[in-house]
Amino acid sequence: MTAPTTTTAARKGGRWIERWDPEDTDFWRTTGERTARRNLLYSVLSEHIGFSIWTLWSVMVLFMGPEYGIDPAGKFFLIAMATLVGSLVRVPYTFAVARFGGRNWTIFSALSLLLPTGAAYAVMEPGTSYTTFLVVSALTGIGGGNFASSMTNINSFFPLRKKGWALGLNAGGGNIGVPVVQLVGLLVIGTAGAAHPRLVLGVYLPLIVVAAVCAALFMDNLAPVRNDTGAAREAVRDRHTWIMAVLYIGTFGSFIGYSFAFGLVLQTQFGRTPLQAASVTFVGPLLGSLVRPVGGMLADRYGGARITLWTFAAMAVATGVVVLAAVTGSLTVFLVGFVALFLLTGLGNGSTYKMIPGIFHARALERGMTGERAAAYGRRLSGASMGLIGAVGALGGLAINLAFRQSFQTASTGTPAFVAFLLFYAVCFCLTWAVYLRGAPAGPAPAAAEPALGYARV
Repeated sequence: MTAPTTTTAARKGGRWIERWDPEDTDFWRTTGERTARRNLLYSVLSEHIGFSIWTLWSVMVLFMGPEYGIDPAGKFFLIAMATLVGSLVRVPYTFAVARFGGRNWTIFSALSLLLPTGAAYAVMEPGTSYTTFLVVSALTGIGGGNFASSMTNINSFFPLRKKGWALGLNAGGGNIGVPVVQLVGLLVIGTAGAAHPRLVLGVYLPLIVVAAVCAALFMDNLAPVRNDTGAAREAVRDRHTWIMAVLYIGTFGSFIGYSFAFGLVLQTQFGRTPLQAASVTFVGPLLGSLVRPVGGMLADRYGGARITLWTFAAMAVATGVVVLAAVTGSLTVFLVGFVALFLLTGLGNGSTYKMIPGIFHARALERGMTGERAAAYGRRLSGASMGLIGAVGALGGLAINLAFRQSFQTASTGTPAFVAFLLFYAVCFCLTWAVYLRGAPAGPAPAAAEPALGYARV
């Protein structure tokens, strides 16, 4: 296959691009954009499969009828285990890209998904101990790490002016792995019945191999991307890393937490059968995934902080609708409110990830840097911070499932959990306004080359 640029060399067992400068418009137009888009395409494929495996137990619990001997609280804890591991592995996965190369790590991380999928295939039957299910669920958490390495890798390929679109598309295509695995589960339940969960797993085993082979054939490593422990330490010390982590709990944490819990909430609160739950479970994650690139594009145009602010306001309203539906027992209103929440988490996911490189570019401008120096600083710090932000944000999914578990255990309803979520979205709204928009003018975000005016343009 023809090398993407004249500076691509074979070393360290893979395809390495020695020179990469996406902010150079001539370089981007002649060779950079084509290469970046190709890597984006196959990164999306691998991340998509990773998300499907990470959220596998949101589907498996629908197959676990009374013969499995696991109550709703136990099922919520089972899916929370996958969420926890998926959150924690995001940090090492982020730095693995610079250590091993984006292409090389994508191959490895894709193939590693064979372990949890094969293990689930082996144990998915009545009579298996709950401890065994917990261990296998924990193994599927490695699929959540694929997101962090993929986002860090793609962040390095694209110029600042394109990051909102590229990161939104990369994440959205990956997020679609959630509704797709749920659709596969629906197909199996609707055709073969709830006694055949292994059919779902059989679909994914060959797809994992396909993703790894495509990464090997069509992706590249970027030699200029290096592990930078100084950048990691600086990102940890910067307050914006932790502020964005809190906001990401509200957006992505909500998306992944609701994705895991949606079907189980329908079964537990509204008495839906596995088929009835599976027939609507995929809708919210699908719409939330599809709209994520829109959130990125709106952030490119108007500023991520503005889109994030009003997204949190709308999420609070939608959660209020869900609370009302839960209290009155209206399934229709509940579904409308819950699907609206998914749509809004997708918009917020796109806008918050656009904010991260913008914030650190603004920090560079504050420190007197200009041009390529400022852009390089922004790439360096945003890449280092993404793993931390992604890991902490994904823990929101764990918190959501633990909140549902506690809510159903103590009140036999999810209403107290939803009230807590509403209050948290209000906190996120206030935090976004206070840190990034207070005193900022209205209108579109200023161009990236202009001096920072607060953080309104991030």
